[in-house]
Amino acid sequence: MSSQLDLISLGRTDLRVTPLGLGIWQWGDTLMWEYGKGYGEADLKQVYEATLAARINFIDTAEMYGRGRSERVVGQFIAETQTRDQVVLATKFAPLPWRLTPGRLLHALRESLNRLGLPQVDLYQIHFPYSPVSVETWMEALADAVEAGLTRAVGVSNFSPSQTVRAHAALARRGLPLASNQVEYSLLARAPETGGLVKVCRDLGVTIIAYSPIAKGALTGKYTPGNVPSGMRRRKYTRNYLGRIRPLIDVLKELGQAHGGKTPAQISLNWLICKGAVPIPGAKNLRQAQENFGALGWRLTGEEVARLDETSERVMRNE
Repeated sequence: MSSQLDLISLGRTDLRVTPLGLGIWQWGDTLMWEYGKGYGEADLKQVYEATLAARINFIDTAEMYGRGRSERVVGQFIAETQTRDQVVLATKFAPLPWRLTPGRLLHALRESLNRLGLPQVDLYQIHFPYSPVSVETWMEALADAVEAGLTRAVGVSNFSPSQTVRAHAALARRGLPLASNQVEYSLLARAPETGGLVKVCRDLGVTIIAYSPIAKGALTGKYTPGNVPSGMRRRKYTRNYLGRIRPLIDVLKELGQAHGGKTPAQISLNWLICKGAVPIPGAKNLRQAQENFGALGWRLTGEEVARLDETSERVMRNE
């Protein structure tokens, strides 16, 4: 599995993370993920312990996940296992309409730290852009958070190429790097490539963190026109949609067999790693977590990546 040699820099910061992380949106979220139905805190504790046992060190949460529950749960696990030094922990600030000043960001960060039970987080991110407040204003607030010792590094999420450039420049004026931009990125969400974000981030030395890297389960092969996801996910991943992506699932299965029985999810995650992104799949239980770990320790060939690119593009053109 992963080892110390696998660690990569998060942007041009001193944070060193594994090429695969763990996203914990599911930890406490009842709306999208139906927390409490079929999985609960005991399952998540197993996921946390297995993640660290696999030497995966990057965990990403947000104040919005489960209305703070995700932060509280991971903070509790860190305290119970005394593993703070093994985790590079990221969380996010939501620039909601009533939060219009830098002071609100610092207040929200302190509230996150209270829920986490920690004096400092490793990476603090703006969850999404909010146009009434300028990019530059939020970057000043993030820089203030670093100077106050509340976070080691700063990032953004869901920022466009131009917003990323502005964020990078504003932080540079304060002598800080922009560590990352966390965006939706998968074989079924290629906008970071087609819209120019991948190139911008590469040029600026900003790491792309890929959320929903297996498309909320659609790339696992588990769901079919006869077996659609439950809850809110069924709104997007309809019978028709799942039928259209079958050619991609078939290629994922074929490549998985060529790599000794890797699953479609593992192939999908490895594709992102080959692209230079850091995928952060979620896990509701130990089985899902262990499957995610299987994306590490090997690589798709250039030809296989190109084949997935082409198949993905063809499938999405038909949507």
